[in-house]
Amino acid sequence: MARNGGGLRFQPSGGEKKAQIPVGKKQRLRIERLANDGRGIAFIEGRTWFVEGALPGEEIEARVLVARSKVVEARSERVLIASEQRRIEPCAHARTCGGCNLQHLPAEDQLALKERSLADQLSRQGLQPKSWAPALTGPEFGYRRRARLAVRWNVAARRLDVGFRAAASQDIVSIQECLVLVQPLQTLLPGLLKTLHELEKPQVLGHVELFSGFAEAVLIRHTAALADADRERLAIFAREQGVQLWLQGDGQPQPLEPDTALGYRLPTWDLELEWRPGDFVQVNAPVNEAMIAQALAWLAPQGGERVLDLFCGLGNFALPLARLGADVVAVEGVAEMVERARTNAVRNGLGTAHFYQADLSKPLVQAEWARGGFAAVLLDPPRDGAYELVGQMSTLGARRVAYVSCNPATLARDAAELVRQGYQLEKVGVLDMFPQTAHVEAMAFFTKPG
Repeated sequence: MARNGGGLRFQPSGGEKKAQIPVGKKQRLRIERLANDGRGIAFIEGRTWFVEGALPGEEIEARVLVARSKVVEARSERVLIASEQRRIEPCAHARTCGGCNLQHLPAEDQLALKERSLADQLSRQGLQPKSWAPALTGPEFGYRRRARLAVRWNVAARRLDVGFRAAASQDIVSIQECLVLVQPLQTLLPGLLKTLHELEKPQVLGHVELFSGFAEAVLIRHTAALADADRERLAIFAREQGVQLWLQGDGQPQPLEPDTALGYRLPTWDLELEWRPGDFVQVNAPVNEAMIAQALAWLAPQGGERVLDLFCGLGNFALPLARLGADVVAVEGVAEMVERARTNAVRNGLGTAHFYQADLSKPLVQAEWARGGFAAVLLDPPRDGAYELVGQMSTLGARRVAYVSCNPATLARDAAELVRQGYQLEKVGVLDMFPQTAHVEAMAFFTKPG
């Protein structure tokens, strides 16, 4: 067909396209409310703005980080009219570091936000627990017993940057202190930073991890062989600070001194759990202990009862359950973690905790360890949740289920599936594992009438 010389014009089906907002643009906004992730929400010219570091009722000047057609992500640059809720951030890095996004909000308001977030996710699935448990809390600061420091050689400036990622960026915010670290890690940080900056070949550093338990440890991840002089500098630092030094190149992390033990205690149950860098452990020791105690109280295992612990890790729940006299079957997907959990059971003299490696996305009834059923089940899945697994819960015969979650959305989804199987949502509560952040951990308890 020949083109019309008059030049017909067609209006796009979606209406007139809005002009794109450039990254870096500053905009004055009034914040209406908080999103579940702690960002302030504002509306202007048909767009929804999500603003890091802003509170409801505030007027702020925000800088654009990412802009799409109707959604803009931004960060508060200047508070023009402050909320009565706002507090001065205790940490000097709070407005640039991406680690703590709620330091400007008092602790009680942080908890209220997390509880609203959890309740919102449950209500979207049509769920309402019979009761809400009080939030489990610990110290506001000085709680992290594990942390990863980002390390990058800045070629242009010829310097080593060590710190945490900036909010919504791959940039590294260089730090001199971190108030959320437990005190032993805060104490060793200045000497560690000094040592890292003195290395002859810092370009080979990948990242640095810090650990604190019944010993303190520093893991140096390196992408090429360390220079002999640098290895010696790190060893001297470790000796002077009285900490363990672990190194990791292509293989698994290895301690500089053979037979080095690293782990943490659960004093309430007279337990010691050994672990290695790379293993998952809860970073907040006081809340972890309170979480275990609550799970055991809710499940109320009787002596000799068969209890299933899914995603068991090193035995964080399984060993306390066994200490109470339960016959525990504990299952984990990572073979190395299973071996360490078995070793932990032996070292603590617990013969009623039995550990197995299995793909927990597969049908459980086919596993030999699942035969005979269970009186109770505890599960602590990753952020993706355990939808396939909870879909099989009725086949296990359990009348009591405790679900520990690090993602309210997948918890709510999985809870709805349990309810469809005849379970009742008895109670739910927030676990404040990460104060100063919007990250929500929770525990839910279900029963099935006999």
